[in-house]
Amino acid sequence: MNLRVSVIGTNYLGATHAAGMAEFGHRVIGVDIDHERIATLSSGRSHIYEVGLEPMLALHTQSGRLRFTTDYRLIADWADVHFLALGTPSGASGAADLSQLEAAVDALGPLLTRPTLVVGKSTVPVGTAVRLQDRLRALAPAGDGIEVAWNPEFLREGFAVEDTLRPDRLVFGVQSEDALELLEQVYAIPLTESTPVVHCDLATAELIKTAANAFLATKISFINSMAQMCQAAGGDVVLLADAIGYDQRIGREFLNAGLGFGGGCLPKDIRALAVRAEGLGVGVLAQLIEAVEAINAGQRVELAELAVAQLGGDVRGARIAVLGAAFKPGTDDTRNSPALTVAEHLYAAGAEVAIYDPQARLPPRPGFTQVATLDEAVTGAEIVLHLTEWPEFRYLDPERLGALAKNKIIIDGRLKLHAPTWRDAGWKVVQIGRAATL
Repeated sequence: MNLRVSVIGTNYLGATHAAGMAEFGHRVIGVDIDHERIATLSSGRSHIYEVGLEPMLALHTQSGRLRFTTDYRLIADWADVHFLALGTPSGASGAADLSQLEAAVDALGPLLTRPTLVVGKSTVPVGTAVRLQDRLRALAPAGDGIEVAWNPEFLREGFAVEDTLRPDRLVFGVQSEDALELLEQVYAIPLTESTPVVHCDLATAELIKTAANAFLATKISFINSMAQMCQAAGGDVVLLADAIGYDQRIGREFLNAGLGFGGGCLPKDIRALAVRAEGLGVGVLAQLIEAVEAINAGQRVELAELAVAQLGGDVRGARIAVLGAAFKPGTDDTRNSPALTVAEHLYAAGAEVAIYDPQARLPPRPGFTQVATLDEAVTGAEIVLHLTEWPEFRYLDPERLGALAKNKIIIDGRLKLHAPTWRDAGWKVVQIGRAATL
C-alpha cells in the first residue's frame, strides 16, 4: 500500500529518508526551514555528498512522487505518517540539544486536526518520545488522537542510501497495534526481504540507538588501546585484530586501529548518553563512556606527536601534507574530523599544513591551505600523513610521490597502506601499533 509520508528535516538523515520513502513507492513531502536547501532538493540535486542519493532525488522529484517545501500546512493533515528527522547536536553541557525537534513539534502540532502518527528517527535521550507526545497532544486540535512512535536510524555516512533501502534491522518503538501496522506498511518492501524487526516500547527504541553507538565507539577505542600496547611491546595490532576477530563473539568489524572515530553522530551521541546516564544515576556507564572518549581524543594527539617526533621534535616552518579532511571516506562531512584535529595540533606547533581531500571542502581558516590536487599537497612536504582512508590513497604510486616530497616519510594513520611497497620505494613508513620492520 502506497502511503502519504512527510519527512521533517532534510539534512543527512532526512534527505536520504525522504528519497528512500519515495523509492519504496510512497508519495513524500520533505519539510525544512532552510529555503536554500529546499530549493536545491526540489531541483533534484543534493546539498551533501552521499553515494547514490542524487540519482534518487532526481528521479523522484521529476516524477512528482517526491516534493519539498518550507510550509508545514502542506503536510499537516495530508500525510498518513510524519517522520521527525532533525539534528540533535550537543549542547553546552554535552546533553543533546532538542531545540530543532521541539521547534518542529511546535510548528506541526497546532495544524494536526485529525488522529495521526508522528515517528521519531532522530537520536535522542531516553524519555524524549513521551515528552514530545505530551507536547504534541497539548498543541494539536486532535489532542489524544496524536501518537508518537520511535523508529531510530542506523545509517552510515557513505552508505546511507544502501542502509535506507536495505536495512540490517528495523526497530519499531510503538504504543499500539495501529502504529505497528502503519509502520509495517511504510516498510513493506524491506519487510518482504526478511529484514529483522524488533517491536518494543518507546524507551527501549530510544536506548537501542544510543547503545549501538556507544558499543561501536567502545570497540574502536578498545582496539586503539591495544594498538598502544602493541606499540609499547613491539607487537602488531593488525594481526591481533585479525586473530580476535575470528571469535564470533567479537567479530572483526570496527576493530581497525588508527585515529579513532569522529563525525557528527558518534561523538555527540555517546556524550549525550553519558549525560543522561548521570541524570538517571547510572554513573558506571558514564564513566565507561568518558574512558572511551579519552582514548579517542588521545589517538589524535598521539599521531600529531608522532609527526613532530619524526621531524626531530620541531615542526616550526615545516610543510606537512595531510591526506584527508572528511571524518571518513564516502562523505564530505568534516564534523569532528580526526584528520582536522591532527592538522590543528600541528599548525599550533608551527607547521605549514597542506590538506587534500577528494570531496570535503573546508571554509577558509588560518594556517591551513586546502589544495586542489594530491600532488600539490605532497610537493615539498617534509612528512605526509594519511588520515582518511579514501580508496584512492591506498593505491597511490610511492615512486611518483617520492619525486615530489622533500622527505620520504609517511605516517599511515589508518593502517591501510601496503607498507612493504612504500618501503621498497624508499619511504619510511610509520604505522600506529605495528612494528617498523613490517
